[in-house]
Parts: sequence; structure tokens; C-alpha cells
Amino acid sequence: MSETGAQLFARLEGRRCLKDIEPQIFPEECGPSRGDIVELHGTEGTAKTEMLYHLIVRCLLPANRGGLEVEVMFVDTDYHFDTLRLVTILEARLAQQSPEATGEGSPKEGAEEDDDEETVKACLRRLFVVHCGSSAQMLLSLHYLESWFSSRLALGLLVLDSISAFYWQDRCSGGESVPRQEANLRKCAQLLDRLCRDYSIVVFATVHAIMRNYGSSEAANNTAPRPCDEPSPSSSSSSTPNSRRWSSVVDFDKPYLCRVWQRLVTQRLVFSKTDVLKDKRPVFSVACTTTRTRGVKRSSFCLTDSGMQFL
Repeated sequence: MSETGAQLFARLEGRRCLKDIEPQIFPEECGPSRGDIVELHGTEGTAKTEMLYHLIVRCLLPANRGGLEVEVMFVDTDYHFDTLRLVTILEARLAQQSPEATGEGSPKEGAEEDDDEETVKACLRRLFVVHCGSSAQMLLSLHYLESWFSSRLALGLLVLDSISAFYWQDRCSGGESVPRQEANLRKCAQLLDRLCRDYSIVVFATVHAIMRNYGSSEAANNTAPRPCDEPSPSSSSSSTPNSRRWSSVVDFDKPYLCRVWQRLVTQRLVFSKTDVLKDKRPVFSVACTTTRTRGVKRSSFCLTDSGMQFL
């Protein structure tokens, strides 16, 4: 029996909202809503993937342990996904909420440790990982995953790490034609737009920063978004009204992916590594801009063995 429009609407309305996934980095009431696309932008070594692990753990944890209990689809294009690191953060988060850690009970006994182990296993069952080796594979994978989003109501988050992995590969294979260079990524972006609209999912995608913004030092003193520098004629992407929303908050924050993708992004997190140390650990900074607010929310954090620690 086919599903009616009313049945589809009723089913999709039940998909979990991720607006409160991390109040430390998103402005108040501007967290990712159903259908939003969040870009995590930064140079290598600025903790973008660590932030993904932090947000994924929040989704995977059950509601009674402080999580959102949402299934996550992770598309790994860099082949950097670290299951052991994710499990370490999961176990640390569960330990922080134990009766012993909160002062509400005695130290863990064997039964409680078994419960935490079962909780970790249950969390991992909510995580699905897909590997892609080219932009064509990424496009085909997204088409294949549509059936998953249509049939699994609990699957509310799609993660791409990273969506820019094949940028140089596509530029070489596309020759001197910019449309050919961007063809696969443009199709991926259009498909993501439809998946977000039809199935009310949220997309997190990392982007490697490679385009330097020479006006960033001036813009760093402003709190409102300003236009990014216009690209040169040889650039593979042209400036769009949507790309001008983003504030220049660090040196390498210039959008360079295709215009279709730039139009879709609703929240943009720009990562950087500071010169500050906290307990001999480097401090990282993230600046969040959204289409719903004109300001920039900045947060600082450092990385520990058990995950992120906001400052």
C-alpha cells in the first residue's frame, strides 16, 4: 500500500530536532533545525573532525544519559574516521554522568559497568558509516541513502567528512571548464537540498580551507557579516549573495565550493588554532555565523583525552 501525503507528513514531523545539539557553539535559538545544512570550515589541524565526534556523541547517547537518541549516517571521504576515538569519547561522557562522578552514589560495581558497555553498544548501533573514494561515488552513495532516510525515522543526521575532499581531483579531471569541474559536487549539493527538504534531516559537512581571505584582519574587528573577497576569474566558483553573508573571521575562511552549495549553507562554523595554551594544550576557536542572525558567536575549546572541553 502506498503512503499518502498526509501519512508522509505525519511521519516526518516525528523526526527529532537537533536545535539543542550544542548551545556552546550555536547562537541562542539558532541551532540546526530540520532541513538545515551546517558547514564546518577550517584548515587542517583545527579540530573539525573532533567537533564532529563531539556532536555525533551527543546524538547517539540515549535521552536518559543526556543525548538526543538520533541515528547518524557518516559519509567518510577522507578515510580518517576513527571508531576508537569515538568510543573513547562515548565512554568518557557516560563516566561523567555516573552516580560516582555526580556525587549521587557509590563507585561503580560490575553490573553498572556492564550497563555502560551495553549503552555504548546501543549507541554504536545508531551509527552507520559509508566510505567514498571519489565525487562520483559520493553522488551515488547519496542516491542510495535516500531509501534509508525515507524508511528510518530515527535517522536524523547526515555527516560528510569532508565534502571538499575531491576538489582538486575534480578540477584536474574537469579540464579548463568550470562547469565540468563542479558537475559532481553541484549534483551532490542539489541532491542534499532535496533530501533535507523531503526528509527533514540535518547535514553537517566539513570543508578544508584553502582560499585565503586577505581582508580578514580588517573584518575580524567587526561583529556583523561582511562580503567575502571577490574571487579571481580563474577561480572555480564565483561569488554569490549567499556567500556574502559570512563574516570574515579568520585568515582562511573564504568560500570556494560551487555556488549551489554556498546557497544551501544555513550555519557556518569557522575553525582556527590559536597561540594560547591551556594546561599545555592548544586552544582552538570556532566562530559561528547563521542566516538567521547578523552577529558572530565565538567559542574556545581545547582537546583532552576524553573529548572537547569548552573554555
